[in-house]
Amino acid sequence: MGIKIGLDIGGSTTKIVGIRDNGIFYTSIVRSDDPVASAAGAVGKLISDNNLAVSDIDCIYLTGVGSGYSDNPILGIRTVKIEEFTAIATGGLYVSGKDHAVIVSMGTGTAILEAVRKDGKILARHIIGSGVGGGTLVGLCNSAIGIDDPKVLARLADEGDAGKADLTIADITDEEIPGLPLTATASNFGKAADGLDREDIAAAVFNMVHQVIGCLAVVSARSCGISDIVLTGQLTGFNWCRKTAEDFSSMYGVDFQIPANAVYSTAIGAYIAGREDSEA
Repeated sequence: MGIKIGLDIGGSTTKIVGIRDNGIFYTSIVRSDDPVASAAGAVGKLISDNNLAVSDIDCIYLTGVGSGYSDNPILGIRTVKIEEFTAIATGGLYVSGKDHAVIVSMGTGTAILEAVRKDGKILARHIIGSGVGGGTLVGLCNSAIGIDDPKVLARLADEGDAGKADLTIADITDEEIPGLPLTATASNFGKAADGLDREDIAAAVFNMVHQVIGCLAVVSARSCGISDIVLTGQLTGFNWCRKTAEDFSSMYGVDFQIPANAVYSTAIGAYIAGREDSEA
């Protein structure tokens, strides 16, 4: 069958993509409390869900912070490690269809790279990283409202009002500030008080995490002299990510993009980078 697998072992989840005839036929996410177990579990799930045999898998292209824990072939299948920044850059350009962009990988933490396709090769340059990411979002919400399920938190955030906790420019002045709407955040949690509903707390946490990442992305794009910013990683599945991307695109004159398969971008990039290396 010639099936290939791209596997991205993150700090809290493992993303897997199955590729047949250069087309993606399977995607899934599993928890990765144990990187080695989650990698084998993700591959096993793909095999089971698609009624395959281990022998149907030609190769696994492995990347991510957890890939260093696995030095042996997964389930006896040929396993090739791909450097993470290479996978992030390659996947980001592929899913976005761009040749030059800032790629923001939003996982447990956040990595921001400049990626450029030159002479048929993809070059990756790490610009900056941040400890603020999905782990921050879940950890703060768990501390504040006792919930750590990302799907439940996303639903609560969609129902909440971040303005109940955040100080906006309109709360400080009624005069417009050039380039900034009165609804822009002046201080995250700047007017939080006792008695906030959990929906509003979740909304304010989501707002803060996405705005911090957004600000870093804007500054990174300006430092590279480009306007294309490609958002990838699991946070791209949240409505709040799309809202922040739209707001920041308008506010700062950049182009935030969330392509199809953005959640699986790095796993896809691992496969593409590995395939290109084998063909070189």
